[in-house]
Amino acid sequence: MASVRGRLTFAYAAALFGTMLVFAVVLREARRMAVYGEIERHAVANAEQVLRVITRARETGEPITVRRDSVPAMSPTLQARLEGVPDYLVVLDSADRVLYASFSVRQLAADDLFQLLSGALRVRRSERAEPVTLDGDELLIVVRSDSAIGQGIEAIVAGVSTAAATVAPRELVGTMIAIAPVILLLSLGLAYLIAGQALRPVERIINEVEAITDGRSLHRRLPIEPAGDELSRLVSTLNAMMSRLETSFAALRRFTADASHELRTPLAVLRADVERAMSPRASTNDQLVALEEALQEVARMADLVDSLLTLARADEGRFDLHREPVHLEPLVREVFETAVILGESAGLTVSMPILEDAVVMGDRPRLRHMFLNLVTNAIKYTPSGTVDVSLTRHDEAAFFSVRDTGIGISAADLPYVFDRFWRADRVRTRASERGGFGLGLAISQYIAQAHGGTLTATSRLGRGSTFVVTLPLAAPAVEGGETGPPAQLPRPESVATE
Repeated sequence: MASVRGRLTFAYAAALFGTMLVFAVVLREARRMAVYGEIERHAVANAEQVLRVITRARETGEPITVRRDSVPAMSPTLQARLEGVPDYLVVLDSADRVLYASFSVRQLAADDLFQLLSGALRVRRSERAEPVTLDGDELLIVVRSDSAIGQGIEAIVAGVSTAAATVAPRELVGTMIAIAPVILLLSLGLAYLIAGQALRPVERIINEVEAITDGRSLHRRLPIEPAGDELSRLVSTLNAMMSRLETSFAALRRFTADASHELRTPLAVLRADVERAMSPRASTNDQLVALEEALQEVARMADLVDSLLTLARADEGRFDLHREPVHLEPLVREVFETAVILGESAGLTVSMPILEDAVVMGDRPRLRHMFLNLVTNAIKYTPSGTVDVSLTRHDEAAFFSVRDTGIGISAADLPYVFDRFWRADRVRTRASERGGFGLGLAISQYIAQAHGGTLTATSRLGRGSTFVVTLPLAAPAVEGGETGPPAQLPRPESVATE
């Protein structure tokens, strides 16, 4: 059976069959033991009845035993009275001689009589009922010993056939075998219906999921039942997975479109420059100018590919960091000097009001790359005004901040500032002096996260932006120069500002 419904029904049938089998065996054994108990009580009652008859005769002064040919025997009067007691009865004297044997005993063969008497002797020693096997029958015998009876009577042996102990359980098992198929078939049908009812929500989930076959249908969600059971948890997990897939597909489509757009313009310019250089009417000077422009576009595409490769390695966790104690003061001073030069070219004032030394465990080239990205970004989007760079330390963290008075970022765009290919000046042309790839902040955030820190942004449109890098300080034991093991960039599920 390939379906879950069929497997559940089969498993239920197997469990039910096994349970019924165990129940039948236990019930048969319990029934047999109960019948054996009834037989033993019946045998004891027979022995007690014989004992009462003999005791009453003794109390009335009647003779109990007589001698026949010098052999003791039960008196004829008592024998007549004891003939009314059913089953197997034997009265023994102190020498284990038979004083009286019931009609059933007298019908036994010599071997069976010997087996009965031998069993009686064993029961007298063990003082508990025991079965004795005769030819074609089995008896459960008990012995009642009472030396106070007197006149040579020592024990009364009573035996009852155990045929009922096998007949009753056999009839019970036969009845169960007769009704078991009916119960099994009814149970299977009921189990099949219950399994179908229980799996109906699963079938509905399968149909809903099958309808979501491509990236264009990932906006759909499965209805959640308010039951709060395992199926509700499954639906919630599937909906969460589809939400992540929808986000990933949207990011992939956006990434593909943005990458294609970024590559299309330089490729078109490169093609035009190559065609102009290959034109037979182009002069040598024109050819050199065209080749120089083509070289610039090639460099631009190489930077783009290098940035994409960096992000791809970060996504796969293969962006290694070679950690070592890094003093941030000289590193930030170096970045500040570069920023001053860039600011002079842009007509901006770059200042560093606060500079406190701090030691972190990190990769110095990666940290410099991140700091330069933030500084050049601030200069790029500040037409006029100032850019402030600062480094402070507080508690167990170092804070590198870049604040500008540039164009700022609107509140609607701020959550996407770390997305790939995002730019604050989307309406500007790629030829603008601020033209970039929109990958610098995404790479910077990866670097900050790889160092166990964060990169946050605050901004107001038209009033500038502030980017703050928070890095954990190195432990005091490693500030002297001990190095740590290489680390890898994490692969966050989404890239978003805090």
